[in-house]
Amino acid sequence: MRRWLALLCLAWVWVQPLHAQVAAHILLQDSPLAGFQYHAGRTLWPRMRVGDALTLIREPDNPHDAKAVRVEWQGHKIGYVPRRENADVARFMDGGQKLVARISRLAEVRDPWSRVRFEVLIPVQPAAPAGS
Repeated sequence: MRRWLALLCLAWVWVQPLHAQVAAHILLQDSPLAGFQYHAGRTLWPRMRVGDALTLIREPDNPHDAKAVRVEWQGHKIGYVPRRENADVARFMDGGQKLVARISRLAEVRDPWSRVRFEVLIPVQPAAPAGS
């Protein structure tokens, strides 16, 4: 029975497309979250977890910074990509590049710049199989 189950599992893995099994990303940057203390972060803090997905929203009409990129957690604005670190993120987004962001560190400290760190990643698409 074990041998049959092992063969069945091996056959299932064999027929799965490779691109369904591999997800790769290039780390663009790891940054502190700017403005955490001014937005919904304080009330959302107890529910936030390392690894949670974040949404990046470009704000080219932001009156304070033409390269502004807003950061949201589950639809709530929690801050911004720091101004001194947002040029590459803005450029990639303006060029249509899909970016992924996630919480990389949460720290229970007084300094709001040290409370949340997040990663911005570029998804890598696997090459299409030959003949597709």
